[in-house]
Amino acid sequence: MIDFSLIETMRWEPGTGIVRLRLHLARLQRSAGRLGFPGAEKAKERLADVLGIPSSTKVPAESPLRVRLTLDSAGQIDVTTAPFIPLAPDSVWTVRLAKTRLASFDPLLRHKTSRRAVYETARAEYRPGDADEVLLLNEHGDPCEGTITSLFVDDGSGVLKTPPISCGLLAGVLRTEMICQRKARVQRLTLDDLRGRPVFIGNSLRGLIRANLIWDN
Repeated sequence: MIDFSLIETMRWEPGTGIVRLRLHLARLQRSAGRLGFPGAEKAKERLADVLGIPSSTKVPAESPLRVRLTLDSAGQIDVTTAPFIPLAPDSVWTVRLAKTRLASFDPLLRHKTSRRAVYETARAEYRPGDADEVLLLNEHGDPCEGTITSLFVDDGSGVLKTPPISCGLLAGVLRTEMICQRKARVQRLTLDDLRGRPVFIGNSLRGLIRANLIWDN
């Protein structure tokens, strides 16, 4: 019995609608196809029922919204919205390393699902005031991703580096966009690759965020 749902967490902007909508829908349909979830093709219609696409004229809001879509194994789609305050462009998040490890051989890590126990365990290693995000490694010690973000490092080449999904991580929508725009390139990373270099994390909801990586583990 499948006891999890697929999730897409998106940002709606006044006048423009859902940011990176095409990439979100593509990921949902890809994951649904691989996991045997029906109904993904109805996601755009369901979003339109709630929000209106592309102008989102049905939403009585004048500020950004957080939009969460879930698709369960029976094909049921639910959409919820909540007010969202974007981060300031110069935001820096404190990031710490988790002791909890990801398993690179777990295929579900490549899909965004409600099965989040490993991420919640990693997040719980630190109090909220001690870390804005927590970075997870896999069983080989390779840096993979945060609990809600993709990982990027600036190695001075002009193109950010991000780990391959084969290391055991999600194909983040922001990550996919940056790779397609040649702003990022896939490369296996080590912790040494992160030392002394600018590190960034990010997701489609919040965008790219500068990370202050604390080496206390």
